[in-house]
Amino acid sequence: MTEANPGTQASPSRPYGRDDRYHLQHVHLFASNIDETIAFYTKWFDARVVWDGDYGGARNVFMKIGIGAMHLYEQPPRDLGRNAVHHLGFQVVGLRDLYDRMKAAGVDLPNPPRELFGGGYFMVKAPDDVLLEVFEAGAQRDPAVREYYGLGTED
Repeated sequence: MTEANPGTQASPSRPYGRDDRYHLQHVHLFASNIDETIAFYTKWFDARVVWDGDYGGARNVFMKIGIGAMHLYEQPPRDLGRNAVHHLGFQVVGLRDLYDRMKAAGVDLPNPPRELFGGGYFMVKAPDDVLLEVFEAGAQRDPAVREYYGLGTED
């Protein structure tokens, strides 16, 4: 992976001004109630709608969550099973705070956060039974794993 020079502008062939040839740009989810789905990700993960319109004959909503992206398609899921997808991972700062706020709001959280490596995680179902792993990486992770999570090799 090669970082772009500071101040480099995105171009049609170089997203985010980076020299990377490939990147995972978004997760695409069907939404049986798209407004409920937008509200969930906005409330709990500070998602923001960047485009809401018709695409392919249905309402589509493009959202940004931190540096990641989500594409919602207004149509009930075709299969409520997860097929090859087990869960979506949401990296957060303040895991326990988010868990406590969700619990206080009545979100179904069957298990408390599991603490690991100075961080931890919990699982929660989003609309349409999309399973989320909400995690905070933790300072005691292997340096290569910390780098993978965008935290550098030291705390």
